[in-house]
Amino acid sequence: MNKLFILIKGELQRLNKYNVTTISFVVAIIWFLLLYFIKDSDLLASLLPLIIVLDATMMAVLYVGAMMFFEKTEFTFSTMLVTPISNKDMILSKVIANTIHTLFSSLLIIIVFFFLKDVTVNWPLVILALILSVSFHSLLGFVFSYHSKDFTSMLVGVMMYSFVFLIPPMLNYFNIIFKGETWEYILLIIPTQAAIKLIEVGFGADITIKFFISLGVIIFGGFALYKFYVLRKFKDYAVKQSGV
Repeated sequence: MNKLFILIKGELQRLNKYNVTTISFVVAIIWFLLLYFIKDSDLLASLLPLIIVLDATMMAVLYVGAMMFFEKTEFTFSTMLVTPISNKDMILSKVIANTIHTLFSSLLIIIVFFFLKDVTVNWPLVILALILSVSFHSLLGFVFSYHSKDFTSMLVGVMMYSFVFLIPPMLNYFNIIFKGETWEYILLIIPTQAAIKLIEVGFGADITIKFFISLGVIIFGGFALYKFYVLRKFKDYAVKQSGV
C-alpha cells in the first residue's frame, strides 16, 4: 500500500511535469467561459452536465494517453521494469492520479456555477459519478495507448471512438435522434451514455433504474476492462516501449 501511495504521488508530479495538469485547468477555463455567458438557466442546466461528461470521459482518455507517450519518450518503462513494483500498482497509480486531477478540475467548474448561477448539485452523487466515469475512461486510455504508434494516431482513435460512442448519446440527450426512453436504455451499453446518466443524477435528476444500470455498466465494465485486458496487456506494452 505504501508503494501505491508513493507511485500516486509520483504520477501526480509527472502530470504536473508534463503540463497535463496545466492543460486540464486551461480546458476548465474554456468550459467556464463557454457556459458563463449563457443567460438561459434551462439551457445552462442542460449544457453543464454534458460539459462535465466530456471532461470526465474524452479528456480522461487523452490525459492518460499523453502521460503514457511522454513516459515512452523518456524511456520510463525500462526503469520501471527492473523495480519490484507490480504492474497492478503501476496501472492503478496512473488511474487514481488521473482521477484525482480530473476530478479536481471538474469540481472547480461545478463549484463556480454552484455559487454564481445557483446550479442544483447533489455533491455526494456527482463526486461518485465523476470518480467512476474518470476511472473507467482512464483505463480506456490504456487501451488506446496499447494500439497507437504515436500520440497523433491515438488522437485519431479517440476521435473515431467519440464519433461512434459519444455522438449517439449526445443526440439522445438533446432529443434530436435516437429519441425516447427506449433508446436511453439501449444506449446504456455505451459507457458514455452510462456516464451521462450518472452525472445527470448528480445535478438533480431523479434516481431511476437507469442510474443503477449505469452503475453496473461502469463498475463491472471497468473491472472487466482492467482485469481481462489492461492488466494482461500492460507487460507486453511496457516491454515493447522499453526496447527490451
